[in-house]
Amino acid sequence: MKRIRKEREWQIRELMFTIKLLSKNPSAVAGFVIIATMVFIAVGAPYIAPYDPIKISLRERLSPPSPVHIFGTDEMGRDILSRVMHGARISLRIGVLVIAIAGSLGAAIGAVAGYLGKQADNIIMRIMDVILSFPPLVLAMALAAALGPNLNNAILAVAFVMIPKFARMVRGEALAVKEKQFIAAARASGAGSLWIIFHHIIPNCFSSVIILATLLLGETILIAASLSFIGLGAQPPTPEWGAMISVGRKFLMDQWWYPTFPGLFILMTVIGFNILGDALRDIFDPRIRR
Repeated sequence: MKRIRKEREWQIRELMFTIKLLSKNPSAVAGFVIIATMVFIAVGAPYIAPYDPIKISLRERLSPPSPVHIFGTDEMGRDILSRVMHGARISLRIGVLVIAIAGSLGAAIGAVAGYLGKQADNIIMRIMDVILSFPPLVLAMALAAALGPNLNNAILAVAFVMIPKFARMVRGEALAVKEKQFIAAARASGAGSLWIIFHHIIPNCFSSVIILATLLLGETILIAASLSFIGLGAQPPTPEWGAMISVGRKFLMDQWWYPTFPGLFILMTVIGFNILGDALRDIFDPRIRR
């Protein structure tokens, strides 16, 4: 019991120290504020959106921004502000699902490769290298087209593209962790390879996985929006940012507000995740934590 209590106290101290470092980092604060705002919009969209995002009103089609429709309306008279708010729910859900799938599978694959080494490591990492040899967007497009144009298939396609990035990072961490004394102690006590991988290797790579996940969330949302832009992701009338820009580009010259506001939300979300990820990477640097 004393050992468990001491571990919990140490974990609480580490958490408080991390929060203190985050609060002193302007980039971390800015990124956190942006992401927290987007999460608030996504969660509260059904309650704070002024209109139904798919309700058609042809009499108000392509209305410019005004007090009635702050972001204007689209070609069907639908309120763009409401659609952008509901689009935040879709884009953030895509990002979280993709990172959850890719992070879990990639961490497991990388940990197995790094711990087992030798032939298993060579085979696994050569497969990862093949996947990484393709541009992420191009490979995601090919997979989404093969699976069929819908949101779920787009999520699977983007997750597949992201797996090697987690696998390579965790593999590098695993190569260092497996040489530690507590791993040798676990082997001496009779623990099997799977037990060591999932109870020692992966938990010790958790902070690096969190940092990489934060950095890749912005890229994930951007790739998913690109798939919707070319018709391989969310399908109309789903209020997804990429799909809205795809339709709105036709009206860019005269109705600038249509593609502009969804584009701005994508821009802010990607910037928010990128600067927060960079700040987390700096904060978790051991040289800073000393």
